[in-house]
Amino acid sequence: MDPKAAAIDFDSSPNNLEAFWMPFTWNRRFKQHPLLLASAKDMHYTSVDGRPILDGTAGLWCCNAGHGRQKIVEAVQQAVARLDFAPTFQLGHPLVFELASRLTNLVPGNFDHVFFCNSGSEAVDSALKIALAYHRMRGDAARTRLIGRERGYHGVGFGGISVGGIVKNRMFFGPLINGVDHLPHTHSLEHNAFSRGQPDWGLHLADELERLVALHDASTIAAVIVEPVAGSTGVLVPPVGYLQRLREICDKHGILLIFDEVITGFGRLGKGFATEYFGVEPDLITCAKGLTSGTIPMGAVICRKGIYETFIDAADSSGGTIELFHGYTYTGHPVAAAAGLATLEVYKEEGLFDRAAELSGYWEDAMHSFKGEKHVIDVRNIGMVGAIELEPRPGKPTERAYDAFVKCFEKGLMIRVTGDIIALSPPLIIEKAQIDEIVDTLRDVLQHLD
Repeated sequence: MDPKAAAIDFDSSPNNLEAFWMPFTWNRRFKQHPLLLASAKDMHYTSVDGRPILDGTAGLWCCNAGHGRQKIVEAVQQAVARLDFAPTFQLGHPLVFELASRLTNLVPGNFDHVFFCNSGSEAVDSALKIALAYHRMRGDAARTRLIGRERGYHGVGFGGISVGGIVKNRMFFGPLINGVDHLPHTHSLEHNAFSRGQPDWGLHLADELERLVALHDASTIAAVIVEPVAGSTGVLVPPVGYLQRLREICDKHGILLIFDEVITGFGRLGKGFATEYFGVEPDLITCAKGLTSGTIPMGAVICRKGIYETFIDAADSSGGTIELFHGYTYTGHPVAAAAGLATLEVYKEEGLFDRAAELSGYWEDAMHSFKGEKHVIDVRNIGMVGAIELEPRPGKPTERAYDAFVKCFEKGLMIRVTGDIIALSPPLIIEKAQIDEIVDTLRDVLQHLD
């Protein structure tokens, strides 16, 4: 296909761009120099001026099956024509029940129920509410405290930013939710720089949970929430044994463990979920993004056996009817459910999780080829995720990585930057030659970056 055929006539003058208040964006700079996408197919976006842009980030960590996949597109088209909307308050439709069943079968271990929502942020807030209500249903209402982690990202709801630990996401919005504490993050340039996969140093940081238990008493703590691999903060890979130790401490003290798998779910690590990759079973899993390969917004909370039953039994014993007073207008939306089912079929038919596992060694070598490059102070990787940390410019943090982002786009490559960290997470359909293209383009940009 001639990429110029995809060019569109669009007025990108600042006045025409002004009405949209863009999220997590330097709006003033963007509207002076906009980077606009017109279409997408497989591994590439196309800019409004018709240039192909290799997708090094699966959109925003979400398009794991690539773009414009025919099976998913057709499923969405057919679904919206057949049933554009159906409420799931006291009503239902077949697709959402089928998707829930498929998800519980996909996750290994003792998981048996799924609560649907519309995003990763909503999935996190839903999981936190389920955890709090679960203890109350069991007659343990004193367990109201939530434990997150420094540098954690759990979306942008008030629950998510309260348990999250990224300063800029929290500092503008007041005192947030009470009764939240945080574990230390596991990132250490001194001990872990240029680790391949899981670093050996840092297991002891999980024992900080015991300190928080001693400080607050286990009887007040409802849940601990962590990303198995912290993504949006710059790809922080858990030390060997770290997640296992968190599970042990939570079991010891009757605390629920929540894995935020919005990024790690659906093949990113070469397994369906990080719980399978690391061999650690949490009590709740939040997911979104790859659930529909980014096609239609959808999120979910996957619950281990016993949680749903606790709500049902408590309602029965009290003579109540509604077991969980929580939900969204678009919970289990029929078009999103259709997209989710089709996406799971693509993953299975094309063996994309296994493909990610097979490519991960090549990807690891490609990422670590940046060791010694100009400005690079660390490289991290796991599965099909990589991060290249740059030394910040004196007094101007984030600017060097942002300049790399813009220059890569100009050269036909989409990367993701957070602070001075370049994060890469390509669609799982990527070919080795395209991994080489990512590396060559980014290396050229870094070598010419001041």
